[in-house]
Amino acid sequence: MNLKETSTVAEAALPVAALREHLRLGAGFADEASADALLARYLRAAIAVIEARCGKVLLARDHQLSLRGWRWPEAQALPLAPVSVVASVTLRDAAGAAVLVDPALWRLAEDMHRPQLIATGATLPAVPPNGSVEIAFTAGFGAAWEAVPADLRQAVLLLAAQYFEHRSDAQAALPAGVPALVARWMPLRLTAGGHR
Repeated sequence: MNLKETSTVAEAALPVAALREHLRLGAGFADEASADALLARYLRAAIAVIEARCGKVLLARDHQLSLRGWRWPEAQALPLAPVSVVASVTLRDAAGAAVLVDPALWRLAEDMHRPQLIATGATLPAVPPNGSVEIAFTAGFGAAWEAVPADLRQAVLLLAAQYFEHRSDAQAALPAGVPALVARWMPLRLTAGGHR
């Protein structure tokens, strides 16, 4: 499995003003632009940590998932959530030649924790021998910061503030409130009769 991000969050979508207010930083100073650039870097880092911790994409971005084969013949779980759109499914043969799969052959089963690509017939199209399948999709709560759930927004601000306040200490611990704020967004792992 190979997952890559094919678009990035625009600077304008980052909640720099909200972080500035959270930190109670003044405005109107000559170095405000350089301070805002620093705050944007801390926000990007905090967003990445929160997303990795809970498996949710906060601000909408495009991704591409490449697989050697389907997990199940009739379905493929997507590694990120929430997924709003599957733009395309492409099969590649061993030589790299691409064939776009007819969208009538699959559909997106939206789920906040485990979205899936589901076959509309009995099975998903066969992946060519020694080939691969590429799934292009958009994941995220929305393009605007306000679309992100309030508890995840607060977790990002707490973490970004910690990065700002402890910028000389790379070993600073996760703020105490962050795990509680992201807890309800963590994926559940159930086992059949065993304990993990």
